Amino acid sequence: MKPAFPFATRRLMMGGLLTLLAACAGTPVQQAPDQQADIARVEAYLNTSNGLQANFVQTWPDGGKGQGVMHYDPGRLRLDYETPGSMKLVAASGHLLFVDHRRESVTRMSLGHQPLGLLLEQPVHLSGQIAVTAVQHGQNSLQVSLARRDSESQGILTLGFSDIGGRLSLLVIEMTDVERQHIRLDLTDTTVSGQPWPDAMFTLSASN
Repeated sequence: MKPAFPFATRRLMMGGLLTLLAACAGTPVQQAPDQQADIARVEAYLNTSNGLQANFVQTWPDGGKGQGVMHYDPGRLRLDYETPGSMKLVAASGHLLFVDHRRESVTRMSLGHQPLGLLLEQPVHLSGQIAVTAVQHGQNSLQVSLARRDSESQGILTLGFSDIGGRLSLLVIEMTDVERQHIRLDLTDTTVSGQPWPDAMFTLSASN
């Protein structure tokens, strides 16, 4: 059975409290100059991609899948699920709201101790408190892994991009827990309009 909260593993606490398992943060790597340039490009992409929209397929640790539409502005994210049922996730202003209309349940939590929060810093600085633990540059692709430098209990976030002609496009968002289980979003049809989405899309309200 999949967890009610889409970014949680199947370990759920009593009373409906939901937690992402602690993860090994990894060791920050010493970046070569070309890797430093790639990190700067990723940072700029995350800080300037207003009006990003993509279709997503989410894969849970047990192999189950869900899909829907993602909206992103720097510092805020919304996922509207079409399958396995009507659900939405909104993350903004350091907090997260998850609404499962099938179960008539609402979950609120802080992003401060969640890997997803690394993506939604405002602005994103891939230095200081955020450690880059891996940089992999393949043919027409770039992947970076991130963790909080001051804690080994908040998980690893990996972002995958297409990198064609020097232009990045976000393709993958993946979180890895301490037991090496993965929760992954694969993105397609990604577009960036350059114009922020209406603030109402990211209201932390169950009725929105």
